[in-house]
Amino acid sequence: MTTNKDNLAISTEWPAPAKLNLFLHITGQRADGYHELQTLFQFIDQCDYLDFQTTESKQISLHSELSKVVAEKDNLILKAAKSLQEYCNYQGGAQIWLRKNLPMGGGLGGGSSDAATTLVALNKLWGLDLPHATLAKIGLELGADVPVFINGFAAFAEGVGEQLIAVQPAELYYLVIVPEVHVSTQAIFQAPDLTRDTPKLAIDTLMQQNWSNDCQKLVTEKHPQVANALSWLVEYAPSRMTGTGACVFGEFEQQQSALDALARLPTTMSGFVAKGLNLSPLMTRLNQD
Repeated sequence: MTTNKDNLAISTEWPAPAKLNLFLHITGQRADGYHELQTLFQFIDQCDYLDFQTTESKQISLHSELSKVVAEKDNLILKAAKSLQEYCNYQGGAQIWLRKNLPMGGGLGGGSSDAATTLVALNKLWGLDLPHATLAKIGLELGADVPVFINGFAAFAEGVGEQLIAVQPAELYYLVIVPEVHVSTQAIFQAPDLTRDTPKLAIDTLMQQNWSNDCQKLVTEKHPQVANALSWLVEYAPSRMTGTGACVFGEFEQQQSALDALARLPTTMSGFVAKGLNLSPLMTRLNQD
């Protein structure tokens, strides 16, 4: 849908959904320092939202509170837009508005999702018509999680997270707790005592076993806020950490059960209930205009 903001026609409400790693195994480390993974991505219906207004000039501008805390050179939205612009030698630009709902440094993939939504939206709004495989290749240069958000389906992932196979895990309800701590992905992956030798398993085997996260032990040892959230949540549901943290999530078959647990959340903690989604809301939005 298009509307007007300050008399400028813009394309609104492009969702950038969060993801959960339903499991995360680290199976090795490559010579270039990147880690080999086996993981299962599923989206949830908690999202950032972006609006876009195309311009005739090549300038790309971001309007967001985030721009006050993240340097322009490190901002994945601006990097995504400029990467696409340069890849296609596109002569126009864009103004972008971000409504940031997802926590930063929480393991929910918010920054990668924002970048993916930027690539997908501007590919359409600029009339570039690049296939999603090409967008995923551009996105991989920005971050290992970006391709899964571009492809838009729940996926089993290998490599550094870019080799994707579509899967259909149960779309459960999740109580997600957001500890008040920023966990550095880089610091976790550089830690000498991180588990890096989990055996690779076939996807059929992985989908049927109890799921775990190889980063969880290290993160809970370093960050008591994460350990406390997990120890509270596991009393109500099967629970674990997503990504490199800090967010943890519990699985519920019924929404009301998740809401009941949320109502008992200690006042020292914050969280939300979300629905698991095997199709990204970004794909639904892409087909609306």
